[in-house]
Amino acid sequence: MQPDRRNSAGWRNLVFKNRGLLLVPSALVLVVFGQPTATSAIVGITIAAIGELLRISAVGYSGVTTRANIVTAPQLVTAGPYSYIRNPLYLGNAITAIGFWLAFSGAVTAIVSLLMLIVVIGSVAFVYATIIPLEEAYLSATFGAPYDRYVERVPRLVPSPYPLPRSEQHGTWHSEVILRAEIVTIGFFVVMAAAVIYKLRS
Repeated sequence: MQPDRRNSAGWRNLVFKNRGLLLVPSALVLVVFGQPTATSAIVGITIAAIGELLRISAVGYSGVTTRANIVTAPQLVTAGPYSYIRNPLYLGNAITAIGFWLAFSGAVTAIVSLLMLIVVIGSVAFVYATIIPLEEAYLSATFGAPYDRYVERVPRLVPSPYPLPRSEQHGTWHSEVILRAEIVTIGFFVVMAAAVIYKLRS
């Protein structure tokens, strides 16, 4: 008996629509149970900032569709970070999450740090393992052979050391979309960094 693809897509769409909210509980776990040190704060926030910069680089190419409640893509972007990895936004989010885990883990016990890491990795893995197949199915159906060739050349989550040839890179970076598309994520980054500093001083 074949699985009901409509039901599968339905719950994946629900996760996609609420992808940001679903990551908030893991952030709250870090804030409530974490205890940074000066070293962990500096190292962790630096790593988190690298993740956010990767996001900003990717958003400049993909535009405001990154904030959409449904999977959509006006064009197949293969330039910039997309020439090295198919999901730079999600890699950036994962790096940011690990960075804040490190920041909040400075003065907690090893078991508390491990439990916080499990929560962070578990939530990130659940959300992206759910929505990436949804996005890939949409892109394959929308762009067909060009997307299939892109999938063959560029890894899903681990960046390639070599980008696509210039002739195969499509898309332009637009700085003006950053604030419109990234204001929520930047705000979240600032709140988390402020929480690290507050707990460090308390």
